[in-house]
Amino acid sequence: MSKTIVITGASDGIGAAAARRLHREGHRVVVVGRSPRKTEAIARELGADHYLADFTRLDDVRKLAADLNTAYARIDVLANNAGGVFGNPTKTVDGFEQTFQINHLAPFLLTHLLLDKLIDSRAAVLQTSSIGAAQAPRLDLGDLDLDKNYSPIRAYGAAKLENILFTNELHRRYHDAGISAASFHPGNVATSFGSETESRLMRFITGSRLLRATVFISPEQGADQIVWLATSRPGVDWQSGGYYRKRKPAKPGNKQALDAALARGLWTRSEQLLQL
Repeated sequence: MSKTIVITGASDGIGAAAARRLHREGHRVVVVGRSPRKTEAIARELGADHYLADFTRLDDVRKLAADLNTAYARIDVLANNAGGVFGNPTKTVDGFEQTFQINHLAPFLLTHLLLDKLIDSRAAVLQTSSIGAAQAPRLDLGDLDLDKNYSPIRAYGAAKLENILFTNELHRRYHDAGISAASFHPGNVATSFGSETESRLMRFITGSRLLRATVFISPEQGADQIVWLATSRPGVDWQSGGYYRKRKPAKPGNKQALDAALARGLWTRSEQLLQL
């Protein structure tokens, strides 16, 4: 059965690869991206609907949610895939550190604004996380911008941990209402991800031809997790609230990811920050 599948961060990397494959399998793919040129190119290639949204601007997220709510009678899958790792701490126009906003606050807000439609559709909400969550510092709900001790790697690890905690709490709150939620590690994918950071280590890792040839997998291979979760059966092929790697349940590698009280606290703090 054909599904309506919204993928953010679909203009490049694993998002674009997943959009292509899901389109080939007969699904209605909705492409969301920041770059007009890249997003329009993917949409034109697939003959798919597309929407532009810069997640450093929460008003863009609000407009995106309003447009999606208007355009589609149902949304079967929301793949929160947009993300990034950056350099020096930079505040967005909304006043939040951009790694935190792009990776966590923006998808949290988008999911919240689509919640009624997702519940009515008995949708799957998928969150691209990373084994980077294993390196996350102790999460301080009073300093989610990491103003006290910022580094690109710390900010990225914290954001990926927040992705898992958000998924866990989304499951706890809304699974009985019909939503299934999963977070996953796509693998070490050879994309342009991380190219905007000023971290020497991250730039070396993402820019090394040797590592890209010997260690990293292709975007098409990385997209397999999105495609599998989007097209298989929650409750049968995978369990809501779980974290997955290579189509199997996995351990996030950070005990904070299993802290139910921290997940609830992050949800509440996110609502406060967004004034929901």
